[in-house]
Amino acid sequence: MKYNIRWIILAIVILASFVAYVLRTNVSIVTAVMGKDLGLTEIHIGLIFSAFAAGYAIFQFPGGVLGAKYGPRLIIALLAVGWGILTLLTAIVPGTDMASVFTVVAMLMVVRFLVGATHAPFFPCVGGSVIANWFPAGGWGLPNGLSSTGLTLGAAATAPFIVWLMESYGWREAIAMTAPFAFVVAGLWWWYVRDYPKEHSSVTPRERELIDKNRTFSEKEQKGAWKQVLLNREILLLTGSYFCMNYVFYLFFNWFFYFLTEVKGFSGTEAGFLTASLWVIGAVGATVGGFACDISIRRFGYRMGPRIICFVSLVLCGVLLFAGAVSESPYLAVTLFCLCFGLTQITEAAFWSTSISVAGRYASAAGGVMNTGGNVVGFIGGTLVPVTAASFGWTAAIATGSIFAIIGAVLWLFIRGDEEMIVPAESSKAA
Repeated sequence: MKYNIRWIILAIVILASFVAYVLRTNVSIVTAVMGKDLGLTEIHIGLIFSAFAAGYAIFQFPGGVLGAKYGPRLIIALLAVGWGILTLLTAIVPGTDMASVFTVVAMLMVVRFLVGATHAPFFPCVGGSVIANWFPAGGWGLPNGLSSTGLTLGAAATAPFIVWLMESYGWREAIAMTAPFAFVVAGLWWWYVRDYPKEHSSVTPRERELIDKNRTFSEKEQKGAWKQVLLNREILLLTGSYFCMNYVFYLFFNWFFYFLTEVKGFSGTEAGFLTASLWVIGAVGATVGGFACDISIRRFGYRMGPRIICFVSLVLCGVLLFAGAVSESPYLAVTLFCLCFGLTQITEAAFWSTSISVAGRYASAAGGVMNTGGNVVGFIGGTLVPVTAASFGWTAAIATGSIFAIIGAVLWLFIRGDEEMIVPAESSKAA
């Protein structure tokens, strides 16, 4: 068992990912009921969604830098405490009997912005620090894929669970009852997880030797290297493609449940299970993508291996998304959307593994840059989607994602995952 400490660490990462997505997805499930209770329009809801995405995007890079500086053990434990507190604040936002709609929307936007800000550093710290530090080179794909599996399973569990709580107790209680999970994660993370294998008393020399095999970057940090991350060609291209892929992701994250109930006419219970199915397929896609990424990299290297996976997946994603948007059959549309979402998740391991390959010791900061691009689009889409739907209909609003998916695929033709970032010696003198 002591030879497998890294897998126990990964299991805790998966659990934390699961809980993180329960706590960030719960609001999208109660949106329709909450909106009617608080007198919110689709535009109001879009603004609230965009506030989360703004906080999430703005704090990606700073979060990655903090993770590199102070270590993921401290940062993620503190973040999890913040998740719990902000979840409780969401549940007690005043109704229109106590405040105007403008005030209610403003308060929800502030809270959701802070929710986004406290969730932002999680995946840069996980992908760029925990997985990079705890797994050997060439073996980053599967753990990154499984961390994405955790988040998709969390989102899958959220829909039916929150619908049941909401129908049994009310939307406020449904939100509040998820808060304790955050505090459990914070305690478990601080107790067991360490920043490096050498800091964990149960790691054997044999496991450390395995983890360090073929490792080309050191633990020593060069001051000012984060500036090189911001200017690196491969990281910027990865960021552009991740931006495009996540436009599709946010279509589903923000609007899928709402679309099913308010546009397609599904009941809340049926929409809950269909939303869960979407996320389960996403979990399968993330796991398959993790295995496929490591196999493809071993066979074709870090340039062609991730490129093949992402190009094919995103092209197919664009085709299926458009087909689902124009389909007149609700169930066929849902099936195509689920397959489309699964394809987006197949790409996750390739994106994160490539960022580690390129940035090395600075993968946490690189992941922050990439995830900034991947989540700025959530802010844009949160506003663009309802405006497009109001002007041209929901078919056009959803079909816009196809364009982004194809652009994201094309960008992968130029990404060189085997080009390791060089940090000049003079960077060490920079503050």
